[in-house]
Amino acid sequence: MKTQIGITETNRQAVTEALAKILADETVLYVKTKNAHWNIEGADFYEKHKFFETQFGQLDYMIDSVAERIRSIGHYAPATLGSYLSLTQLTEKNKYPNDSQGFIKELLADHESIIIVLREHIKPFADDYHDLGTSDFITGLMESHEKMAWFLRSHLKQ
Repeated sequence: MKTQIGITETNRQAVTEALAKILADETVLYVKTKNAHWNIEGADFYEKHKFFETQFGQLDYMIDSVAERIRSIGHYAPATLGSYLSLTQLTEKNKYPNDSQGFIKELLADHESIIIVLREHIKPFADDYHDLGTSDFITGLMESHEKMAWFLRSHLKQ
């Protein structure tokens, strides 16, 4: 059945393409956070192991929400590792060692990168594509990333 939600197919397609890239970023960040959870080493292992577990749980919810937003506007969400790697702006490689400071710096940079992308889409989704729902949705997503980034950043304070 055709999707009739008051947004043109052209606009829904443009929003879907942007959301697919966001979904890819979220998924790559999720995997990198899982990597931190699994591979953390050091005297603060247990504390950070649990901390990263909390963060990847939040990201799992966010991934599902982005994919469901794509579906709710009438399109299919990409769902392969290959598609995510071709769509993401993030790199899956870590630049830092497997200690808490290294993982936190890497994950923080990725959250901040996603925050910038989300912020840049808020007005175009509303103004150019007439999709206030997705504009509101990514505003909330951005706020979640800002809070997660704050938690990461707080671990870097000396």
